Order: sequence, then structure tokens, then C-alpha cells
Amino acid sequence: MKETFRWYGVKDTVSLSDIKQAGTTGVVTALHHIQNGEIWEIDEILKVKRAVEDAGLEWSFIESIPIHESIKLRKGDYLQRIENYKQSIINVAQCGIKHVCYNFMPVLDWTRTHLFWELEDGSTALRFDKVDMAVFECHIIALNGSEEAYSEEVLKKAEERFSKMTPEEKQRLEDGVLKGLPGTVDDLTIPEFKEMIAQYDGVTHQDLKANLSYFLNQVIPVAEAHGVKMAIHPDDPPFDIMGLPRIIKSEKDLEDLVNFIDSPSNGITFCTGSLGANPENDLPAMIEKFGDRIHFLHLRNVKRESDGSFYEDNHLEGSSDMYDIVKAVLKLEKRRGVSLPMRPDHGHQMLDDLKKDTIPGYSAIGRLRGLAEIRGLALGIKRSLDL
Repeated sequence: MKETFRWYGVKDTVSLSDIKQAGTTGVVTALHHIQNGEIWEIDEILKVKRAVEDAGLEWSFIESIPIHESIKLRKGDYLQRIENYKQSIINVAQCGIKHVCYNFMPVLDWTRTHLFWELEDGSTALRFDKVDMAVFECHIIALNGSEEAYSEEVLKKAEERFSKMTPEEKQRLEDGVLKGLPGTVDDLTIPEFKEMIAQYDGVTHQDLKANLSYFLNQVIPVAEAHGVKMAIHPDDPPFDIMGLPRIIKSEKDLEDLVNFIDSPSNGITFCTGSLGANPENDLPAMIEKFGDRIHFLHLRNVKRESDGSFYEDNHLEGSSDMYDIVKAVLKLEKRRGVSLPMRPDHGHQMLDDLKKDTIPGYSAIGRLRGLAEIRGLALGIKRSLDL
């Protein structure tokens, strides 16, 4: 596996020199200052590329070129936004960058209720709490019909929890869901957020998949013509939230994806955390099944709970067997004769990073721990199986 690290640009507290010291060869980044739906111009791409290369690293994967909401809805100026996306692909290809990660999650990107949830050892982790999500939907933003998505037990717990929450706790939850996640939408107020959600009224899973298929059939031929591989990131969490359909969360969804358009440029970012939060997913089997379409790996582990809650566990712990996952990846690489870009994902905030103002899930030391664990695991598997 080609080891990479996510970098959020010059404002990131984890610098390119830090990434270099971690022993990685690649950087995963994006033009975070460009508004969703606008063209990535060549001069802006080259500024970031030069910074990465001056640090002795390679810009291995773009994560992400965001998809404008009008494209997901196939409304308004979606045709112009698609043309902008095509031009961005052409431009990154001309700059020598040939891998693009993206997602098709409506309104929100990856979502958590806790950004700094304290673990027993004193470190903090990202967490999605089903009861707190019900508090947010049913009480804080009072979303119409939100109760239908929850069991009576969860609704009862949510009502009781909300009644005991302080104003500070309510604000923390609101900020966590709406403002806390990097590389997603701009910070939103509750009225703005509800207005965006309302645009999806009546949009079914089938509708959203049809819109994704339309987008890919427009964009993938351009990507293939310029040697660019697109890799969709699964939905996180892998189930509907706030009445919004999630459509890339299971083996069947990935089957649909690869069948939308038959092209090596129509690929997958295999995120073991997003897919692993769905207990029905057999991750090693999915790696074997979709191996030829997997272009990028996010390796992390989540601990699932019975009510649908989960939190980011240590990379070698949690509900997914990382040994079987890495073994499947290494066998895939040997069969394909490739080294797939991989990055450790969503590390714990720990040690000296607890004193720093870091991006949730993206502090240096926790991800470095995850990288070291995966690196050692991969070496052991290679030596024992002669891969």
C-alpha cells in the first residue's frame, strides 16, 4: 500500500513537514478555498501541487472535488455545474494528478454527534450517538416527521436526555452536527440547514441514484479520456439521517454504482469505517468482489453499538477485523500488480495533541499511531504469506 496522509492546507495544524516525518510518501488534499461547483483553475491547482512537492511529497489523491447540490438534485443550474466539474477534471489531469475522491451525500458530508468524545484512556474520538441524533432532529431543529426514523425506545431516551441538557450541551451538539466537520459544507444556521433539507422533500433513494448515474455518465467519459480515476466515498454514517437518503452504504449499492457506467475510471474509495458501521457489510468479501474498481483506501475501525451508535476505535480494534481487511487488500494488490494509495483515518486526539486546537479526527499523533499499526500489520502479513 502507498502510504498517504490527509492535509487540509496551509491552515492545517499538521504541516507537510510533519507528514514527511511520519514516513508517508503521499498527500491527500484539495482546493478547500474554492466554492463547491466552481472550476478548479490550473494556477490554483499548481500552487498546492508545488507546495506538496517542495516538501518532498506527492499529491497522491484529490479529496475531494465536491459535487454541487444542484447536481445531486438535478435541478437549477446543474448542467453548468457538471460542465464545471468536467473542466476541473481536465485541469487536474493537465497538472498530472490522476485520482479524484468524491461523495454523493445530500446536504451533509460525514456526520458525528461528538467531535471530542472522551475514551477510558483519556484520549478523544469521533462518535455518532443515535439518541443524540434523535435529540438534534426531533428537539433542537424540530424537523417535521423526524420521529418516524426512530424506535419508541430511542425517542423516549431522546426526550429525557433533551430535558436534562444544559444550553452549553445543546450548543455543542448543534455545532458538532452543523459546523464541526472538515472538508464538508460551509457552516450553516438552523434555518439555512432546514431550507437545504427541504429541497430533498420527495426525493427517494431511487431518485438520488438516478441523479448519480446521470452525473457519472456525463463525467466518467471525460475522466477516462484524460486518464483520471474517480473513486466514490461511501456514505457516513451508512444509513439515512434527517430524512435524507443515503445511497452508497452496502454491497448492493456498490454493485449499482459500478453498473451505472462500465469504465475503469468509475471506481470506489473503500472506507472501512463508513462501510464497517453497517453490520451487514462483509468487508474482506467486498474487497475481493470490487477489487478491480477500488482505487483508494481509508483504513479505520469503528465500534458498533446495538442501537446503531458507533465511535472511532483504535485502528486494530473495533467491530471490523483489520487483519482480514489488510490481508484481502494485499492479495488484491498482488493480483492487480499495483500499490493502492491508503491513508489512516480519524485518529484519536491524544498525548500532546490534547493541548492543541486540531481538526476533529485529524490530529497528528492519533493518525500516526494508526499508520504505525497498519504498517506493522501489513509487514507481518506480507512476510507470513509471502505476498
